Amino acid sequence: MRIGLLGTGPWAQMAHAPALSGHGELDFAGVWGRRPEAAKELAERHGVRAYDDVDALFADVDAVAVALPPEVQAGLAARAARAGCHLLLDKPLAATVEQGRAVVEAVEEADVASVVFFTTRFQSEAAAWITEQAAMPGWFTGRAQWLGAVFSGESPFATPWRREKGALWDVGPHALSVLLPVLGDVRRVTAAAYGPGDTAHVVLDHSGGASSTLTLSLTAPPAASGAAVELFGEAGVTVLPESSEGAVAALTRAVDALLAAARTGRPHACDAAFGLRVTEILTAADDLLNGGAR
Repeated sequence: MRIGLLGTGPWAQMAHAPALSGHGELDFAGVWGRRPEAAKELAERHGVRAYDDVDALFADVDAVAVALPPEVQAGLAARAARAGCHLLLDKPLAATVEQGRAVVEAVEEADVASVVFFTTRFQSEAAAWITEQAAMPGWFTGRAQWLGAVFSGESPFATPWRREKGALWDVGPHALSVLLPVLGDVRRVTAAAYGPGDTAHVVLDHSGGASSTLTLSLTAPPAASGAAVELFGEAGVTVLPESSEGAVAALTRAVDALLAAARTGRPHACDAAFGLRVTEILTAADDLLNGGAR
């Protein structure tokens, strides 16, 4: 499969380009970016072509991987799907429900495969744990905590869209990607409130009858940063295992998932439709947050 990369930022450099260039079943064909000089530099580093015209890239490849802010990703993803390209997307799928729905409609109309890269879902230890817990009945409640220190220092991920959208939209998708397959879809976002900085506390009512709470932040003290998920139910208490794998290994598995979906025609669990559902839940939480006093 010939694949192109959209985006030249830190995530594209650290994860996407190495994973695409190192995958044995991919022909990494080229890079397009909003900054042509950055695209040229990244392309030269991996021995591929830098594209000035994104539509020319779509015409030359079978798939695209996207490492762009959500509001930019959504429009280009729909455009790539209409050009017949399979999609390896980043989270969140889109900045609005309408944008996300447009991506899903383009994917369905073009009959292309899609995978959204929720990092935890593609780490082997975490994926096995999620599968095991999803098969276990009787969950009562869950807790997901994703605390980052992105804005505490000189992080390359302190990007404008993260400053604007905050932890809810950046790390909230990770928390939802773990909880939804275990506790079921969200029937209702029952509460949401801000804490210190951009910290968001969210309470969810799940279709399986359980509840869950999310604590999300990009402004936590560095010593307090980290992620944790706990589930409580009839079987007792279980904790999401820490992963020893980095982003490149996880993204390589996401590529494997895209190849399988393209080959078989069977949608992956983390496809664009799942990404849209996550966007809908984030939007409902955002509405509650912005409707209350800060």
